[in-house]
Amino acid sequence: MQLFCSSLLTPPFSQSDFVLLLIPALLLLGLVLQWRHPKHKRLPPGSMGWPYIGETLRLYTENPNSFFSSRQKRYGNIFKTHVLGCPCVMITSPVAARMVLVSRAHLFKPTYPRSKERMIGPEAIFFHQGAYHASLKKLVQAALLPCAIKGSVSEIEQIVLRLLPTWENSSINTLQEMKRFAFDVAMISAFGNNRDFEMEGIKHLYQCLEKGYNSMPLDLPGTPFHKAMKARKLLNETLRGLIAKRRKSDEEESGGLLRVLLGKDQNKPNLQLSDSQIADNIIGVIFAAHDTTASILTWLIKYLHDNADLLEAVTREQEGIRRKLFAENRGLTWDDTRHMPLTSRVIQETLRTASILSFTFREAMEDVEFEGYFIPKGWKVLPLFRSIHHCADFFPHPEKFDPSRFEVPPKPNTFMPFGNGVHSCPGNELAKLEMLILLHHLTIAYRWHVTGDEDGIQYGPFPVPKQGLPITVVPRSKIVS
Repeated sequence: MQLFCSSLLTPPFSQSDFVLLLIPALLLLGLVLQWRHPKHKRLPPGSMGWPYIGETLRLYTENPNSFFSSRQKRYGNIFKTHVLGCPCVMITSPVAARMVLVSRAHLFKPTYPRSKERMIGPEAIFFHQGAYHASLKKLVQAALLPCAIKGSVSEIEQIVLRLLPTWENSSINTLQEMKRFAFDVAMISAFGNNRDFEMEGIKHLYQCLEKGYNSMPLDLPGTPFHKAMKARKLLNETLRGLIAKRRKSDEEESGGLLRVLLGKDQNKPNLQLSDSQIADNIIGVIFAAHDTTASILTWLIKYLHDNADLLEAVTREQEGIRRKLFAENRGLTWDDTRHMPLTSRVIQETLRTASILSFTFREAMEDVEFEGYFIPKGWKVLPLFRSIHHCADFFPHPEKFDPSRFEVPPKPNTFMPFGNGVHSCPGNELAKLEMLILLHHLTIAYRWHVTGDEDGIQYGPFPVPKQGLPITVVPRSKIVS
């Protein structure tokens, strides 16, 4: 009884109680304000989902084709949602995508989660626009355009020839093996053919960085993100040491992107960059160059496995090139890769069907009016490449894997596997080149079959075959020469 009376005489709210009530109240107010907009303005239709969580869980667990298409059918080509903690406007028409990425790109800046920026490096090309981005883009393109990568064909071919025998008569994880291949190609593109002793250390640190890239951004001891950030620090120190070494070196063989960024190539655009800026951009370009390429190659292997007639046709095309090389006693050249029309169309159809780059993030820098709708400043805007690539109006029977559809060029702004506009991927020609070279040797020398769940897909914004697509690779019984 005394306890009960004491509680009645105690003031109803202490200072600590007030703070505890104030915090959730402020959070709730922030969520309410996040959804508010001028009453005379018309937001695109759509659902914002649960507070803060929005529709993120559905985005990461559903088939992305279903996630996007169901909302497009219900709301139209422009709709709002809330994913990854951000209010978003998603657009699914080529006209709208071009508006955001090209014609009115100055109103929409590229944006990434803060954790990604910390991991890659704030000076990397992906996180900027304007004069700094334009100058960097010229430098990166100078190292990755066809005129620059023509001489890399033999080096990429040697990587393939060293890698393929390790696959023989065994079950491999396709995604992981393709990452090995794409990473080695990215290293050549970044550092040239001068293989410093630091290269193996850089490779190991990249592997640590990659493991934490898509983890929860909890920088606490023992977490994958914390381990990745420690690797990032060591990687930066290693690269800065290599950069200092290359600045003092006059070796002509030290080519690649690093040479261009150092301003040592007199035929390329000149921009004075600090060691930190160079390191961030080397880290970013290698990361972008190997991860997505490996995913595309994994899908490429799966689609060829699932379409036996198509695989045989590609093999015949490559065997024809192989006979020519044998007669002339030489290896592949850039010109040879320009005479692989069917294989090139298979790659294009893989890029369309898999759509590894499902969307890209932009942020409205000011209030924007578009097609009668209001896009508030600060909202994210996502052009949905996947929805455009799987639209039956542009690609009839989009669910069918049909490379013949690329015998005729697609309509403008309907095929954007590498993005569009000033922020499109500058390494697309390199990615296609390494795919062509790998397929040339893989198809003429080996056969493979899927040994796991070939139809199982790990869904999310960037779907991959479950377990990296396990396959068994065996030499062909007869190699045409």
